[in-house]
Amino acid sequence: MANQKGGVGKTTTTINLAASLATFEKTVLVVDADPQANASSGLGVDIKEIDCSLYECIIDHADVHDAVYTTDINGLDVIPSHIDLVGAEIEMLNLKNRERVIKNMLDQIRDDYDYILIDCSPSLGLITVNALTAADSVIIPVQCEYFALEGITKLLNTIKIIKSKLNPALEIEGFLLTMYDSRLRLANQIYDEVKRHFQELVFKTVIQRNVKLSESPSHGLPVILYDADSAGSKNHLALAKEIINKNEKRVNKQDDGSTQEIQLRVMGRGPRGDRGRPRPRRSYRHRWCAHARYVHNQRNSAQPDRSKPQSAPPRLRP
Repeated sequence: MANQKGGVGKTTTTINLAASLATFEKTVLVVDADPQANASSGLGVDIKEIDCSLYECIIDHADVHDAVYTTDINGLDVIPSHIDLVGAEIEMLNLKNRERVIKNMLDQIRDDYDYILIDCSPSLGLITVNALTAADSVIIPVQCEYFALEGITKLLNTIKIIKSKLNPALEIEGFLLTMYDSRLRLANQIYDEVKRHFQELVFKTVIQRNVKLSESPSHGLPVILYDADSAGSKNHLALAKEIINKNEKRVNKQDDGSTQEIQLRVMGRGPRGDRGRPRPRRSYRHRWCAHARYVHNQRNSAQPDRSKPQSAPPRLRP
C-alpha cells in the first residue's frame, strides 16, 4: 500500500485486506513500515512489549523470524513497527544497497506466505523506496477527494523511476477508491475521473464510508472480527476475492506462456500528448442562446437594409 498523501486509508485497507485474505485460508504477513505503527496496534500487537521490530531487522540485522508476531486470526502474522523507524532513514544512508535492505530481509520468508502486505508511511522516503523495491505490485488507495488526485502523478513518477532502476518487475496492482459515499456527487465524479483515466487498473470494489470500519482499530481488531455484517467487512472481503481471482488469472496466463503488458496513462494526457478529452458538443441551450441573440439584434436594428437578402436565423435542432 503506497500513497504519499496521508489519510487515504492505507493502514485501514492493509489491516482489513490481510484479515480478509486470511479468511479465505491464505497465509498473510503484514509488514508495518510506518513509524506510527498503527497497523501493528490495529492487529492487536502491544508496541511497548515487543522485543524485535522492523527497525532492529534493518539497522541491527536481527533475524527476521524473531520479528514475526502472530495475531488472533489464524494464518495472519505481522512484523511490527516502532517509533525508532523515524531515524532509520538517516542511519541507512551509510549502508550498502540501502534501497534493497527490506527486499533482502523478506527474501528469507517470502516462500512461507501466500501474500505479504507492506504498509508504507505517507511519504516517498527511503523506507517507502525499500518497500517498492521489495514488492511485486503496488495497491494505490485513492480517497474520493480532489486533493488525493493531485498526488497520484507524483507517485506514478516515483514508481516509474523505481521500475527503471531498482525493480523492473514492479507493477500496479490497482487503484482502490476509499471513503466512498454514493450520495455525494463529488465522490461519483472522482470515481468516474479515475475510472476514465486508468480503466482496467481500477478495482471494481470500492471501500465505502462505514462507522464500524472506523471503530474497529480502537479495539485492536479488524472489522471482520469487530462486525462481520458491516459494509466495511463486506467491501474488504469482496476486495480480497477480487485480488485472489486476479492473481490466479495472472498465474494461469504465465503458465500458458502468454505475457501481459500494462500501459499506464498519465492523467490528463491522451495518446498524442493532448488533453485526452473529447471536445464538448454544443448543448441545446447554447443553440437557443444563439437564436435569441439573432432575434434580439434584428429587432433592435435601426433601419435594416431591405435591398440585401436577409440571412435565415439558425435552426434549432433538438
